[in-house]
Amino acid sequence: MTTMVKTIIEVLYIVVCIAIIIVVLMQEGKNSGLGAVTGAADTYWSKNKGRSAEGKLVKITTALGVLFIVLSLVLCKYMA
Repeated sequence: MTTMVKTIIEVLYIVVCIAIIIVVLMQEGKNSGLGAVTGAADTYWSKNKGRSAEGKLVKITTALGVLFIVLSLVLCKYMA
């Protein structure tokens, strides 16, 4: 593996790490508070999480997580 390709993968790895941190911090907590006791937590937005901004953040987190693992394996294989 050439030095240039290795450097590009390392920079991409760092960008993915920072992106994961930002996306995870942007997500809402899973606490529904006292609304869970009375059933008020079952709102329109909680049923349609996949189409809301929160659902998109979850999908982005999943994609970045997979990319993180793949890049980690590539770097482990070629670093040794």
